[in-house]
Amino acid sequence: MADHFSKVVELLRLEASAIERAADRLDAESVERAIGLIAECSDKIVITGVGKSGVIAQKIAQTLTSTGTVAIFVHPSDALHGGLGIITSRDVVIALSNSGETDEVIALLPAFAQKGVPLIAIVGNTNSTLARKADVVIDASVDKEACPLNLAPTTSTTVALAIGDALAMALMGSRGLTAAEFAANHPAGRLGKRLTMKVQDLMHDSPDVAPDANWIDVVKAISQFALGAVNVVNAENHLTGIVTDGDLRRTIEQTNGDDLSQLRADQMMTSAPVTASPDMLAYDALKLMENRASQISVLPVVDENGNCVGLLRLHDVVKSGL
Repeated sequence: MADHFSKVVELLRLEASAIERAADRLDAESVERAIGLIAECSDKIVITGVGKSGVIAQKIAQTLTSTGTVAIFVHPSDALHGGLGIITSRDVVIALSNSGETDEVIALLPAFAQKGVPLIAIVGNTNSTLARKADVVIDASVDKEACPLNLAPTTSTTVALAIGDALAMALMGSRGLTAAEFAANHPAGRLGKRLTMKVQDLMHDSPDVAPDANWIDVVKAISQFALGAVNVVNAENHLTGIVTDGDLRRTIEQTNGDDLSQLRADQMMTSAPVTASPDMLAYDALKLMENRASQISVLPVVDENGNCVGLLRLHDVVKSGL
């Protein structure tokens, strides 16, 4: 097993060093021209490749699309059998090939030229047919594959993927894509929820008691709302404090039995508690509850006018999948 571990580490370092060497080989003018073509494209980016290069091409297309650049993957075989109709002179094509001599990709070159579509080649052989026919060549060559036989596409596909990711991220930065715009393309899953779900989507209607409410009424309110706490709200609907289950127990334990009948909400509450606003991201509220010396499990929700409008529970935030 030790031999396997050593080999895995060795191969990971081989691929990492290949990316470093690829960065050193990049030509600044070619990179600028490639990004310029993509950024100025008036329609879509068409990415193509065969085999493992095709898989990498699909991933690059998805990354571009999710970060503000419309892109699609077209398989060369499909393109040769009618799929070329989707490509117009307003597009930009990115072709991936380690050898630069992939038959299906080379067969597409006359059609690209006829349509007048700019061609960017991410290629492992800068002296290949694909490189010679491309408008821009991005050098993705590697010294050695991670495959023990130096045959299976491994290091070469890793480098091509890294170059594609780097181009996409550079474009994303130059376009000033905001977190809100990014979230619009990622509405599902934990990532989308963290970028879009707000406190108002998860909060409960405010469980209110008056500051002068008797402790028995506070107990009844906590039981009625079943949220583990009640907001203490004055006549103007402004929050003055919060009474949690813990506050209730601690206060009763510390109060003489003869004085219990006089115990009021404002004597039990935590004054000036940490609050959230309805339009705050739920993920930010989660961090507000967790990133502190003593974690809290409930947050009163106060709107921009100072009105107490809800209560957010840590349980509901976690349950939402954030």
